[in-house]
Amino acid sequence: MPIDVTMPALSPTMEAGTLAKWHVKPGDTLKSGDIMAEIETDKATMEVEAVDEGTVTELLVAEGTENVPVGAVILRLQGEGEAEKPTRVDAGETPTPEQNESARAEPVEAPQPARNPSPARGEVTRTIASPLARRIAEQQGVDLASVTGTGPNGRIVKADVESAASKPAAAAEQPKAAPAAPAKAAAPAPRPEPTKPTTDIPHTVEKLGNVRKVIARRLTEAKQTVPHIYLTLDVELDALLKLRADLNKALEPRGIKISVNDLVIKALAAGLRQVPKCNVSFAGDNLLVYERADISVAVAAPSGLITPIIVGADTKSVSQIATEMKALAEKARAGKLQPHEYQGGTASLSNLGMFGIKQFDAVINPPQAMILAVGAGEKRAVVKGDALAIATVMTITGSFDHRAIDGADGAELMSAVKALIENPLGLVA
Repeated sequence: MPIDVTMPALSPTMEAGTLAKWHVKPGDTLKSGDIMAEIETDKATMEVEAVDEGTVTELLVAEGTENVPVGAVILRLQGEGEAEKPTRVDAGETPTPEQNESARAEPVEAPQPARNPSPARGEVTRTIASPLARRIAEQQGVDLASVTGTGPNGRIVKADVESAASKPAAAAEQPKAAPAAPAKAAAPAPRPEPTKPTTDIPHTVEKLGNVRKVIARRLTEAKQTVPHIYLTLDVELDALLKLRADLNKALEPRGIKISVNDLVIKALAAGLRQVPKCNVSFAGDNLLVYERADISVAVAAPSGLITPIIVGADTKSVSQIATEMKALAEKARAGKLQPHEYQGGTASLSNLGMFGIKQFDAVINPPQAMILAVGAGEKRAVVKGDALAIATVMTITGSFDHRAIDGADGAELMSAVKALIENPLGLVA
């Protein structure tokens, strides 16, 4: 029988994707682990590996096709023992007598359930997973029995394991709700179409990519549903700049260069551990309190804003953060980030100081409950004791989800971050 390959779900929120590029053509032989296509998701363009093996007989979706639903058949393989491709009838076309005769001559296979059936007495349950998925699961300590497969017949693929590995531990430990009684699903309310401006000004029309669409939707939802409060502080940078210069001189033989942003990432992570009431997520009737600080860092990529994550930034050295951040930023700009590299995070940081922006208010990235906006350092007059002096000063603004974080707790975090930046030896202790 032919094997249908479907559009995979490459992230928990993915409902459809763009088939950006095929790496195979009819007649090619696919083996498990071969790259067969590039799929543009709501965050990045990702290479998709084959799970099943066989000969490609048909590409059912053309390159560049947008909004291909998850689960839609995109490619067909010739199954073992299959002599030729079965006659295909397009939707809406009436089959000819010859096609009807051909269909009657073919054996009919009973539909298979998407998940593994319960084993009969004496049988052993077997988790179906690709070799690559098994290898990644073993490396990252993921129990395959707890992973839901999105591949053919419920097979677990690489993206499923990476998605399971990226879920916060607190969320994973929550008990599963009992299944609701079956009910007739109501048709989803149609989304209102945005107002299309009419203009006689000369212009061009650029179609939004998937990433830009998701940015527009998520930021709108964040501003409409999350009650933001903003807290701003001025921070003196001179001690941190001196420490950075000393560290870079010492790290020069290793080819590592630390930026101010790397040190601020460390300061935010350390501050979140000092003030755990701000290292949280609002979850309806619950509050998730995280036991490590994973910092999402805003990076401007050609397709739009994306936030790769420094996992466990509170426990990593500044040199580790600098090395990881450089690699993640390069992958983000090339559209090569994997789901576990940008999904999750406990708080975010956005730095526009390199553009000379003095101060700004950033939008929270749900389900996170805070984001730190960092402005440019500049020479300003400050009061030291009873005298005026000149210092390098930077303005930072924290945006907080007021459902989860009180103003006093947000202020405590901002004060902790300020103290760490102004006395930066604590960042390398």
